[in-house]
Amino acid sequence: MNRIERWLFGLLGIMALGLWAFVGLRFITVWQTPLGPGLGLDTPISARATITAPPPAGPTNTLIPGNSTLTPIIIEPDNTPKCGGPLTMTILAVGSDTRASGYLYGLADVIRLVRVDFATPRITVLEFPRDLWVEIPEISSNYGITHGKLNQSYLYGNRGMGYYKGPGEGPGLLARTLDLNFGARPDHYIAVNMQTFVRFVDAIGGIDVFLPDTVDARQADQQGRWDLYFKAGPHHLKGNEALMLARIRTGGVFERANQQNLVLCAVRDALLNPYNLARTPDIIAAFDGAVQTDLTPEKLSQLACLAPLLEPHNIQFASFPQELLRGTRTYDIGVEKEVFIWEADFQILSLLVQSFQSGNWPARSAPNIETVTPGGPSTGTSFSCP
Repeated sequence: MNRIERWLFGLLGIMALGLWAFVGLRFITVWQTPLGPGLGLDTPISARATITAPPPAGPTNTLIPGNSTLTPIIIEPDNTPKCGGPLTMTILAVGSDTRASGYLYGLADVIRLVRVDFATPRITVLEFPRDLWVEIPEISSNYGITHGKLNQSYLYGNRGMGYYKGPGEGPGLLARTLDLNFGARPDHYIAVNMQTFVRFVDAIGGIDVFLPDTVDARQADQQGRWDLYFKAGPHHLKGNEALMLARIRTGGVFERANQQNLVLCAVRDALLNPYNLARTPDIIAAFDGAVQTDLTPEKLSQLACLAPLLEPHNIQFASFPQELLRGTRTYDIGVEKEVFIWEADFQILSLLVQSFQSGNWPARSAPNIETVTPGGPSTGTSFSCP
């Protein structure tokens, strides 16, 4: 090989290395690029949400009205996260009630704070009732709106309304509202509208749900629709059927939350089907752009990797005790009429949120429990996937 040939081969080698480096950097950039605007949480937590809990002092929760002290459950941490993830990740999960394909409008029909523990592994999910009457920040210049239902903060934040100019659009304003009122601080968000939920359930082949009791909304609907009837027992549900079950609330919002939890457990089971596990990258790719999220492809892959490692009892759903919520009605300036709302002692709810975010509630070793303080309200309920 003469000098010119060596020079040409050397040049080609350098060009090849440069091309591979460019492709590699491009892949890393895309892999670590959020799929939507970040939350950018910088709103100071309100005074009522900055309660400092006492140090751990025992194996039980204690919540006393008027005293508002909470003794967290002691949990020894495992500092070895799985799947390349962080120790923990907190995600604001939203189910939008819009039937459109986008996210310009829509109320937050489902609001959940999801804590993902990559070390245990474990997932805990806290439900926020959508009718909580809350202070909504950063939109008062629009018709003097300062308060509303929790689910309205998501609507006011999305681009269709044009009320909110901060980061994160609807999920961003909802996150700020949760922060301001309860001290909840998610790291990321994911919002799914009804069309996308139906498509997703169909894409994974439907879900299998066992209902302990019959769910019958035919009489309430006054039209006798059979798609509003689910008898007790096993069901294999397609997307539209799963959506209907998740939205029916003949037994009230608390029973509907239980139905939604059963649906979420069934989705997890379907995803763990070997056929769907092999298709996970394709399933994620098929819904690129159809979901409102700031998660990166890297973080989505970490969550997908964690799913097969989750034991059913390590997927727990927590809710605020019903006795802490008081139903009443108030005038809503945003919709210009009187509406039903939940009132509550936000100081107590903030303590529960703080315990949830620290991983102390619900208790890791006590699925399907309700802890009740003698002479006072329960510290919340928890439910584990069957």
